[in-house]
Amino acid sequence: MSGKIKDQKAILEKLGIAQLNTMQLAAQQAISENDEVVLLSPTGTGKTLAFLLPIIANLDPNLEEAQVLILVPSRELAIQIEQVVREMGSGFKANAVYGGRAGSKDKTELKHAPAILIGTPGRIADHFRRETISTDYIDTIVLDEFDKSLEVGFETEMIEIIDELRTASKKILTSATQKVEIPAFVGLKNPTQLDFLDQPSNNLSLKLVTAKPNDKLAALVQLLEHVQNGNGIIFCNFKDTIQEVSDYLMDRKIGHSCFYGGLEQQDRERALIKFRNGTSRLLLATDLAARGIDVPALDFIVHFQLPPKEEEFTHRNGRTARMSQNGTSYLLKSKNEKVPDFAKGVEEEILQTSGQFQDSPWCTLFISGGRKDKISKGDIAGLFMKQGSLTKDELGMIELKQDCAFVAVPASKSDQLIKQLNNSRLKKKKVRISLLK
Repeated sequence: MSGKIKDQKAILEKLGIAQLNTMQLAAQQAISENDEVVLLSPTGTGKTLAFLLPIIANLDPNLEEAQVLILVPSRELAIQIEQVVREMGSGFKANAVYGGRAGSKDKTELKHAPAILIGTPGRIADHFRRETISTDYIDTIVLDEFDKSLEVGFETEMIEIIDELRTASKKILTSATQKVEIPAFVGLKNPTQLDFLDQPSNNLSLKLVTAKPNDKLAALVQLLEHVQNGNGIIFCNFKDTIQEVSDYLMDRKIGHSCFYGGLEQQDRERALIKFRNGTSRLLLATDLAARGIDVPALDFIVHFQLPPKEEEFTHRNGRTARMSQNGTSYLLKSKNEKVPDFAKGVEEEILQTSGQFQDSPWCTLFISGGRKDKISKGDIAGLFMKQGSLTKDELGMIELKQDCAFVAVPASKSDQLIKQLNNSRLKKKKVRISLLK
């Protein structure tokens, strides 16, 4: 536990949220009043906050042991939830553990047990076996996007973890999928189910773009020239396809980031940081980006390759037209490809190319100091505005990590800022500032 415990009003004020949405209010009540809750709600509707608020309200501030376990299918979701807990500033410690990072890092962070432990099933099961964290006081289990965890092969570890936590009295399951079976090993007896999936967005336009034979890549560039600006994800089914599309876009100087399972964890994180802060307007991704990652509301998505199942199609489309905003889902197909039956209501789009896709005016700078150096977002903003002479509008999103930070700035000013600010002091640390490529 760290600092002063905040109530919900203070947490929402800190997050800049005036009021919770209908789903969040219903989830809060259900979780507060029931021991077993299944929450079904589309991607991007705020499920994380929906379950965290009632959970945090129920934590014991005097107990310095893990009280909540949140199991997630991907590293990105673990990092994202940890970030949300930190931004809430509730006063309770949270740590995310996941495969792909050094176990020694976990060991250091878990020396003082977090009230909220977040992690992927493989890494959590490993910690339970090694007894690096006590399970005696874990009374709440959240299986976030539980169907995805099962889909990516975590069933054995999940069974092991739930068996270890037989005495936990509260279980919360979330999913963004309708046709989902709750596995028997979870041991739910009579769950309260909240279903917010039957509320399709009226703001989503489905458009079909037909490419000339063997000319899908050229059609993609034409589509981007037709769209001209905005932020979007281009979905591919395979990482090899991503490489092919990426090379083609690079040759035509169209900026983008790539995101798929085969990338190093650091590269995946940095691709998302650049996409979140607007440095990359385009993200080339597999279905790993279809849900459970924190990205801004998108103007459009492109199915460069059509997904084989309706479920993936729905999740991909769910990345745009979120929370009452408009969005377009483009289906790009070659002449001989059949439009799947699940793509209902799709209309042919005639491409009008009158210019280029607008590249981002932003770039991202890397700062070699972070939270462990007692550096805050305010310290970084102060450095860039006072010594770097940036105006408030020129200072983009700041992301603060444990040992480093990232800040979006106008690309036109990056060289000057690096020259001025590299080797500056932030708190007691001399930091290096460089361009994130």
